[in-house]
Amino acid sequence: MNIWIFNQYAHPPDLPGGTRHYDLGRELVKRGHQVTIFATSFHHYLHRETRLQPGEKWKIEVIDGIKFVWLRTPPYQRNDWRRVRNMVTFALRAWWLGRRLPELIPEIEKPDVVIGSSVHLLTPLAAYWVARHYRVPFLMEVRDLWPQTIIDMGELSQHHPITKALQALERFLYRRAARIITLLARADKYITACGVPREKIVWIPNGVDLSRFEGLEPYVASENGFRVFYLGAHGKANALDTVIQAARILQDRGYRDIRFILVGDGPEKPRLMALAEEIRLHNVEFRGPVPKSAVPKTLFAADATLFVLHNLSLYNYGISLNKLFDYLAASKPLILVGRPANNPVEEAHCGLAVPPQDPEALAEAVIQLYRMSPEERAEMGKRGREYVEKYHDIRKLAAQLESVLQSVLSGG
Repeated sequence: MNIWIFNQYAHPPDLPGGTRHYDLGRELVKRGHQVTIFATSFHHYLHRETRLQPGEKWKIEVIDGIKFVWLRTPPYQRNDWRRVRNMVTFALRAWWLGRRLPELIPEIEKPDVVIGSSVHLLTPLAAYWVARHYRVPFLMEVRDLWPQTIIDMGELSQHHPITKALQALERFLYRRAARIITLLARADKYITACGVPREKIVWIPNGVDLSRFEGLEPYVASENGFRVFYLGAHGKANALDTVIQAARILQDRGYRDIRFILVGDGPEKPRLMALAEEIRLHNVEFRGPVPKSAVPKTLFAADATLFVLHNLSLYNYGISLNKLFDYLAASKPLILVGRPANNPVEEAHCGLAVPPQDPEALAEAVIQLYRMSPEERAEMGKRGREYVEKYHDIRKLAAQLESVLQSVLSGG
């Protein structure tokens, strides 16, 4: 199959961020398929151009057999109108180039199937237009429930005209898709409520390339303190205020050996750093983002890992974030803050789960892990690793995606 994937925020492993489509694409290439990914060359977390030289509008880069089509989009620093402009520009340029690419680059043949991946809905809309141009099946991948997410986060009112327009676009794309791939375990309840037949919906969660975690030295508890690592975005959706307040509780209670390490970037990071300085925290360290390829080595230094959610009805449909499975693949005990519909900590018994937006509960969970023996924590980490090997090995997920695509192309 010749598979085209449109995902504005797709990344290869030499950059920070999610590598879902790179990982799936590499496995599909191994199985004999062609994979082309359309993505922006402006990095969402680094806020800078990463692939194109001055004057270049687009280019193709082959990475491990996958053709990345990098498109230039306008820069932005925050989630304001400039980011909206960036989204619109990507969708229009992806649509324009997608229809002309086989003419401009003859070795790239027209697709057999096109996948359009959210977060925002303009990217799958561009993918739908390209699929329609070539008269091939269109599949929609739902990585986030828009506009429901921005409604639950308080960014838009349920009755705002933009909300109504996005809901209409969402239903339009659901109807036009031959299949809807969702990363969230319970999202079928949301999507069927939009009038979509259940048989159109397929669950393919995020996964991890376990080969990146092979060959690491066995973990040994440090004599220099207990380190709790968070890797990922620093945005409103990541609820990191809870971590800062928990750190304050631990510092006030005299737990000098416990330290939080926050690795990543995002619009909330300057405010969080200022807050930590204002309340004179000495047990929180902020580090810059690391490329995906460096995640295993970074997590090697962790005694425990941290995954934090808001108290939102959105999580009734489940969670499937990349960092969650990286934590488990690294064989580290996990503290999950939140009440998602699918809770790997409870399913795999690989850590502790605490209520959302409760710094005191988070502090107590950290103390509980801190007081455990290294052997007990290692057993938790082992169970997490076994869980991710069973359910989130990227090779198994790629085989599932291949089967879905073959079924669509065969008329199944």
